[in-house]
Formats: sequence, structure tokens, C-alpha cells
Amino acid sequence: MENRVTKLLGIRYPLLQGGMAWIAESTLASAVSNAGGAGIIAGGSAPIDYLRDEIRKCKSLTDKPFGVNIMLMSPNAEDLAQLVVDEGVSFVTTGAGNPGVYVPAWKEAGIKVIPVVPSVALARRLVKAGADAVIAEGTESGGHIGQNTTMCLVPQIVDAVGADVPVIAAGGIADGRGVAAAFMLGADGVQIGTRFLASEECKIHENYKNAVVKAKDTDNAITGFYSGSPCRCIKSKYTKKLQEMEKNAAPPEDFEALTVGSLRKAVVDGNLDEGSLLCGLIAGMIKEVKPVREIVDDIMSGAGKLLGKEF
Repeated sequence: MENRVTKLLGIRYPLLQGGMAWIAESTLASAVSNAGGAGIIAGGSAPIDYLRDEIRKCKSLTDKPFGVNIMLMSPNAEDLAQLVVDEGVSFVTTGAGNPGVYVPAWKEAGIKVIPVVPSVALARRLVKAGADAVIAEGTESGGHIGQNTTMCLVPQIVDAVGADVPVIAAGGIADGRGVAAAFMLGADGVQIGTRFLASEECKIHENYKNAVVKAKDTDNAITGFYSGSPCRCIKSKYTKKLQEMEKNAAPPEDFEALTVGSLRKAVVDGNLDEGSLLCGLIAGMIKEVKPVREIVDDIMSGAGKLLGKEF
């Protein structure tokens, strides 16, 4: 199948891998690209030298297109914006801000710009700023979330900007049924993060992977609700303590002491009590760890059967 997303990025399947901080690195990104999707390396606030190495490692592992995710509020955003130009990355996804200041340089370098948006207003603004596509991300996703559900958000953004740029649906998509639903809502593609946590190529700690596989539909929690920065994780002692602190209006320094380094504790150390196990609501659908290629093929073949299309 060819559509606006596959043509835009030069990929087989209209499927992007989520740019998950501390998780989305060269091994996972290259595996997704080699499987026919579009892998993404997470920029986060990692050192530029490390990110340069990850981009070059990815190039050595795949000759297919891959991208980099830039969180615009990160202290290294400006340096990373230049790095993707220097390294000739195929596309950039952005979050937590407006990438408008960087768009001219990216466009000149031939880099496609695909912001993540939680609202119609932001989608319209970023399309005017030069976005080549937008990712409409619903609250079902893991990590930092907006308020609108994928089912509600995607068709509204499609109606607002879909005639000008393709819309990619994200949040709560883990199999062919989710992809088919996204297409029925008007999306031209999907972005999937949580399902790839339980992949052989994902380098997170085994404790983290096992927690994703074992999670039930009710094993999720939102922290940061009262601070205005909600974040979805697997329910744990960490989320319970953080929620209690929020309800009791604990001082900012107490929050910082608990949250700084919490994602690293989950990803690297496998600390289930003190780590932030970022994960979307669809974890209850994930039953086993599989190779990335098998995951991608299963998802897209399942979607094709439902949509009556050949992916």
C-alpha cells in the first residue's frame, strides 16, 4: 500500500515507532526501519556526542529512513536541531513546544518535520509553520499525555488539517485493529510506542519488559495531574508515592528528589519500586516479547485484512 505517509518518508508501512526517551535508541530504531516502518531515536536531554553516535550506529544497521525525536523544552534542543542537519537525518518528530524556529533549516536540509500534537489549535499552527505531517497523540499513550482521547482527537485534527498534510494517529494502538480504526478515523498512518517495549530489540531492563507483559488493563497510573504535567506509567510504589505527594501539596524539592533519574532507574536498573515505568494503556493487550519484524508484520497484516488492503 502506498499513501501520503509512505510516500513522504519512503517507507513500506505507514507505521512510525514512538520516540521514547531513554528507550528509543539505534538498535530498536533500525529494527523498525528494517521491518518496513520508520524507526526513531529519542533525543531527550542526552549528550550530543552520544546522540551523534546513536545516529551513526543506526546508519550502520539500516539503509532505510529513520528519524530523531526532539523535545523542544530540553536544554539541548538547539544543539540537537543542528545535529540532525549535520547528520542528514530523514525526518524529525517534535514535542513540548513549537519547532517553527528550526523549520527553515530543516527544510533546507531536506528533513521532513512531523510534530506531535495534542490539540486541533496546535495542529493548525504547526501546519502553517511548515509541518509535513502531524502526529495526533491521544491520552491513551505512555509518558506525558494530553487530555483528549485518540478516538476523539484524530478525526478532529483530520478535519482541521488533513486536506493539507497527513495525520498520523498515536495512543492506544497495539495491533491491526488499532491501525484499522485509525484509518477509519481518517489517519494516514500510526505511531506505536508501548508495543515495542516488549520487543527483543528493545534494550530496556528485563524487569521493565516483564512488567509490561504482566500488566493488566487496570495496571496504569497518571502522575503529575495536579502539577499540570500528567504522565502515564505502570502502577507501582513509585506512582503511589508520587500521587500521595501531589495530593498533600508536597514542596517542589521533594518532587524533584523523587522524580529526577526515575526513568533511568526503570530502563537501566530495572528498579520496579523507584523507577518510572512509562507505558500506555494498551499494555494489557501485550502477552509476549517478540522480534520487531514479527510485531510489525502481525500488526500490518491484521490491519490489511480488516481494511481489505494489501500492506
